[in-house]
Amino acid sequence: MVYPPIDLGLARRLERAEAAANARFVEARAKVAPTRGACWVDVRGTWAMFDGVGSPLTQTFGLGMSEAPDAEGLSALEGFFQERGATVDHEVSPLALGEPLPLLSGRGYVPIELSSVMFRAAAARAGEDVVMPALTARPVDSGQGRAWIEASADGWSEFPAIVPFVREIGEVYVETAGAGCFAVAIDGILAATGVLAVHEGVAVLAGASTRPAFRRRGAQLALLDARLREARAGGCDLAMMCASPGSASQRNAERHGFRVAYTRIKWRLDR
Repeated sequence: MVYPPIDLGLARRLERAEAAANARFVEARAKVAPTRGACWVDVRGTWAMFDGVGSPLTQTFGLGMSEAPDAEGLSALEGFFQERGATVDHEVSPLALGEPLPLLSGRGYVPIELSSVMFRAAAARAGEDVVMPALTARPVDSGQGRAWIEASADGWSEFPAIVPFVREIGEVYVETAGAGCFAVAIDGILAATGVLAVHEGVAVLAGASTRPAFRRRGAQLALLDARLREARAGGCDLAMMCASPGSASQRNAERHGFRVAYTRIKWRLDR
């Protein structure tokens, strides 16, 4: 498998693809729950998302990708979140322009989270080095939306506090323009779920969930392969996903051709 060089050009593509996917999600949220006030703005190339107070999508994407951040731009971004009663969070690539780390720390930001941004070519099959499972993954139709949401939520049933959040996200995903909700059925039951969003040749993979009773049967590999096939058909040359550094999700992705492009730091304004 051929990998492009890890440079600013690659980082810009990956960061903008994720930003676009989340912007479409926020737009869907505004339709599904209009009283929430979900919206997003572009501030000099940095996309600021408000998906509600406390939502992990309420943050910026692409800081330092278009131009070096400065105090004026940060003030505008901070105002966007503070006017809505939200924390101010920026997820920053180490390839960002300028010197964002001393700029952020000097304004009272603290690091709160790390994430691995991973990528691979979309041209190859997910299971090229392993035996593919005898399972079929496909996009769900409009009549399966509720079943897809419940399957996605059930995949997190070991963590009851998270289930309502996952179900709420699922209700938005099925209404998000440009996002394909995929599932694998086993014995007539939706057993595993995943999401595909596409932006300018980059496939963004998210929403992976497998019901406990159907794990270790190759459902996520089938979903990965199906989404890559869909991405290739749509003209994508790259696929990306994000994971916690060193997590089972990262290890599984690496087994199927993903590499870590870089590790991002999420910064929060602590004042």
